[in-house]
Amino acid sequence: MSFEISRTYRFEAAHWLPNVAVDHPCRQLHGHSYEVEIILAGDLEPRLGWVLDFSAIDAALEPVVAILDHACLNELEGLENPTSELLARWIWERAEPSLPALWEVSVRETMSSRASYRPG
Repeated sequence: MSFEISRTYRFEAAHWLPNVAVDHPCRQLHGHSYEVEIILAGDLEPRLGWVLDFSAIDAALEPVVAILDHACLNELEGLENPTSELLARWIWERAEPSLPALWEVSVRETMSSRASYRPG
C-alpha cells in the first residue's frame, strides 16, 4: 500500500533574475514570501503505521530553510539564477540524502505560481 505525505515550509527571501531582459520586472531585486512543499511517497512502516515521522522531515528541511530565510538567493552557491524551478531542484539536492522517500519539491513564490521538481 503506497502513500504520499507532505510538509510545508515558508520563508522570506529576495532575488533577481539575471538572465531575463533588462526591462523585465524580475530583473530588479525584489522579494517573495516563499512556500515550499516537500512530498514523500512510500509504504507504511508496519508497526508505526506511517511513511515517516514528520519530525524527520523537519530535521532535514529546517536547516535548508534557515539558509534561505531572509537571504538574497542570488548570493547562495548554486542559486545565481534563482528561478522557482532551480530553487526547487536546489532544495531537493539538499533534502534528498536525508529523505530517500522524497518524491517532489514544489516552490511557490506567489499564490498563483508554482514550480515542482521531481527527477527522472
